[in-house]
Amino acid sequence: MKKFFRILLKTIAVIGLTIVLLLAIVFIVNIICNKIEQGKIEHYGQLITVNEGKMNVTIQGKGAETIVLLPGFGTAAPTLDFKPLIEELTPHYRVVSIEPFGYGLSDDTDKERSTDNIVSEIHEALQALKIDRYMLMGHSIAGIYGLDYVNQYPNEVTAFVGIDSSVPTQDGMDTKFPIKSLQLLKKTGIARVLIKFSDDPYAGLSYDDDTKEQIRMITNKNFYNTSTSNELTNIEMNFTAAKNVTFPKDLPLLLFVQAKSEGIEKNWIPLHEEQVKNSVHGKVITLDGDHYLHHTRSQEIVENLKEFMDN
Repeated sequence: MKKFFRILLKTIAVIGLTIVLLLAIVFIVNIICNKIEQGKIEHYGQLITVNEGKMNVTIQGKGAETIVLLPGFGTAAPTLDFKPLIEELTPHYRVVSIEPFGYGLSDDTDKERSTDNIVSEIHEALQALKIDRYMLMGHSIAGIYGLDYVNQYPNEVTAFVGIDSSVPTQDGMDTKFPIKSLQLLKKTGIARVLIKFSDDPYAGLSYDDDTKEQIRMITNKNFYNTSTSNELTNIEMNFTAAKNVTFPKDLPLLLFVQAKSEGIEKNWIPLHEEQVKNSVHGKVITLDGDHYLHHTRSQEIVENLKEFMDN
């Protein structure tokens, strides 16, 4: 029995040391990769000073009307992620892609990620660019920020377009997320390993290899940084604050929604129909696809948008 326990303890010790060694290797490799990737990330757009930080903004297309794009939560490289949609929009519109603090090539920030702060920062960036008349088009959580935005700046926003946009009354926003654990995954380098061996979310889509590699590197850079971690901390508060807010009655309101959304919420489509029911110019259009409808349905989105605004 003594011999058995000695062997068992040695085995446990070897396993423990092996795990520690592997974690140390992952930690060191992550630091090295971070430094290498800093020099390989290609800059795009222009940096605008907002609240003593730099916010990245791209402007493409020369259309008479302007569309401002806002990303969903956790979209690491918004402008690159919106690439198929931007390509469909630019022949008809001037397209401004905003990367909020903590996203894309914008600075990180420790300023509270409340809806009010996020909205005011986006507006400040547009003011710096002297853009004061535009449609607002947002994906996912941009539906919450956009709801506040159009009410704060009704004389600037000509329409709101949602891409499977969030609704204040949707379920699950009171979930307590393991934010410290997610941050630990990043600090230790384990997040990099998980991203490396996870399924490629852009596989089979119209993204070239260079763009996908840039998105991968920016994802590693931005993974649960200070901004997005704080945004996730405040997500329940921001959704709760929006529950009694509605879109202005006269604002053109077009919502693109997943046709089959059981994975999100069974009443996903009715929630959006409720948002437009009192709108003079409101419409819900369902499209086949996942939450990121702009990955596969950009052409239909733009065609329907043009028809909607023409009418």
